[in-house]
Amino acid sequence: MPDGPVENLAAAERWFVDHGLPYFVDDHRAAVARGLRRGRLVALTVVALVLGAAAGVLIGTWLSPAAGVGAGLTLAGAVLAFYAVATLRAWLIVTWAVRRTFRSLGLMFPLVTRALPLLLLFITFLFINAEVWQVAASLDGGVLWIAVLLFAALAVGFLMVRLPEELDSVDDEVEGRQLIDACAGTPLEDAARSIAGRVDRVGAVDAEVSGLQKANLVLVLLIAQALQVLLLALAVFAFFIVFGVVAMEPAVVSTWTQGTLHPIDGPLGELTGTRLSQELIRVSTFLAAFSGLYFTVYAVTDELYRRQFFSVVIQELERAVSARVAYRSMRNDGLVED
Repeated sequence: MPDGPVENLAAAERWFVDHGLPYFVDDHRAAVARGLRRGRLVALTVVALVLGAAAGVLIGTWLSPAAGVGAGLTLAGAVLAFYAVATLRAWLIVTWAVRRTFRSLGLMFPLVTRALPLLLLFITFLFINAEVWQVAASLDGGVLWIAVLLFAALAVGFLMVRLPEELDSVDDEVEGRQLIDACAGTPLEDAARSIAGRVDRVGAVDAEVSGLQKANLVLVLLIAQALQVLLLALAVFAFFIVFGVVAMEPAVVSTWTQGTLHPIDGPLGELTGTRLSQELIRVSTFLAAFSGLYFTVYAVTDELYRRQFFSVVIQELERAVSARVAYRSMRNDGLVED
């Protein structure tokens, strides 16, 4: 552990960043606040709209209006995402979420298997439905991509409404013993013990978070949940591709799509013959996106799933909120000079 107060402070700030909470660090939060100034946001919005409109017109003229709309929305979203990653420190949160998601795959499997059986039963029924294939065959790439973006937007909107409710259990006050336990093994341990001595005499310490720090907690939950939904959607997509190649006869698919069948060329096409087609990919993509939306709603409404998944993440966030008390003490009580 670092020896001096300055080294302890730097190590504490690295600890917050490593746990996906850069907005808990004063310097990061100040930089993000500058990036969220009205002037910058207005300029960013104008640039995103202009680039999106230009791409939409170009692609729409070249391919189709639907493809143009999809390309325009995607480019505008990419500009906003790049700004979020570069200026708003989103990559620090995403990096933590990716690491945590892959570390907790063992926990994710039993949770997902609660949702998958009923989901696959319903989705498989749609997969072998002629009307679904007819609709998918009539969708060009642009319309399909717009549908996927719509499902993704609905999922994110639903999470943004419901996830703040999960933070209700994060303590607004921290007791001395809780503070020591939260900071044990971190660079904030010494500061926590110092505060705990005062807490024993004067009561609990205010630990309520607001503003960008609360937004950071919501983003941690949002990105962690979004990654799980993405993994599930990719698994459903792969399942239906394999299932379609094995079980769906090209003659049947051609009949369902009213004679429309476009086999995939290249090595995959040579391996699967005419069984792997554009129509199969479109149906699988559409159903995978719908499955992601379904799982998003399920994840925040099923009580058992919420207890098993969110309780683990919330415990980590409660620990970080408690550690923030010690960090603020190091910054504000004269233990470290600014």
